[in-house]
Amino acid sequence: MATDIEAMVDLRAMTVEDLPAAHALSSEQKWPHRIEDWDMLLSLGFGYVAERDGEVIGTAMAWLYGTDAATLGMVIVSPAAQGMGLGRRLMEAVMADLGDRTILLNATDEGAPLYRKLGFEPVGPVFQHQGAAFAVPVAELIPDERVRPLGAKDMPTLHDLARQASGMNRDTLLDALVPGAQGVVLTRANEPVGFALFRRFGRGYVVGPTVAPDTGGAKALISHWLGSNSGIFCRLDVPEESALSNWLDELGLPCVGRVMRMVRGPMPQTDPSIKVFSLTTQALG
Repeated sequence: MATDIEAMVDLRAMTVEDLPAAHALSSEQKWPHRIEDWDMLLSLGFGYVAERDGEVIGTAMAWLYGTDAATLGMVIVSPAAQGMGLGRRLMEAVMADLGDRTILLNATDEGAPLYRKLGFEPVGPVFQHQGAAFAVPVAELIPDERVRPLGAKDMPTLHDLARQASGMNRDTLLDALVPGAQGVVLTRANEPVGFALFRRFGRGYVVGPTVAPDTGGAKALISHWLGSNSGIFCRLDVPEESALSNWLDELGLPCVGRVMRMVRGPMPQTDPSIKVFSLTTQALG
């Protein structure tokens, strides 16, 4: 019977017209994405929907970074349609378009077994922190360190820093995010060494991406946004290696969830002198 039902489901490319149905699916899963967030995700990448009798019952999306890497996310199957292999079909459709690229994703506990079967290996956890009742002390800057507003002339530097920290070409992503975001740059001896964006997402605002040379620099950048937005709902998704999770707990931004970063293919080669301390989103990495 399951095979008969599965045969009634068509997979096709996602279009803008599918976004209300996709948003309904994510809302059904209690995911925070607004319709505007879905629109941004589709404008930056591509996806597939699973459709049965004219109803969208599943989604999966991907975003390209240069010629060698991609992230994959927004893999959702309606609870009423689970158990029919739709998640695997959607994943395989997206992965076929990605070819030999390295693929990164952030997996829930429920999705991880499927991703392992498809060749993904765990890298490390990412912790989701969020809240509005937080208190942030004044950041302790080291000598010759400054946090200043992002300027138009900083974009080439942002491109370089993001590429070094992630090992991927994130130029197109940053070019799309910055016009709708607020940004600050971390400088040391007047040289830009990091940055952080603050923008609308989900229930409130997200601080990310945050790129910095060390934990102290990341805290200075993040403290700028949290300190100037007390009482506003903020979210950060921080990798375990950021060493920021306990600090965020202490500030009053509790950890409310965890996903596992996974990779299929060789990990992108990063510069060890700089790191990504908070993600853009779990889907975009």
